Amino acid sequence: MIIVAGHIRVEPTDRDNYLESCREVVTLARAAAGCLDFALSPDLVDAGRINIFERWQSADTLHDFRGEGSGEDLGAMILGADVREFDYESERKL
Repeated sequence: MIIVAGHIRVEPTDRDNYLESCREVVTLARAAAGCLDFALSPDLVDAGRINIFERWQSADTLHDFRGEGSGEDLGAMILGADVREFDYESERKL
């Protein structure tokens, strides 16, 4: 399993627009082969931060979906990012 987690930074005034622009991407990701979870969410205490969490069955399914990444419109809004991929072998349900 692959977990993608982290955050991106946008201007606080752009955050709602960025998230709304990602609605279709989230819908497509959740329907994609190999996607176990995909979420983008506004941070509760930092108005310029968007949290990212994804779970994929494999690196191949993630990279097949991701392709070239975000489009120019969304990419232009990103001021910074700290997003990482983690290889994960086992899990426990809580």
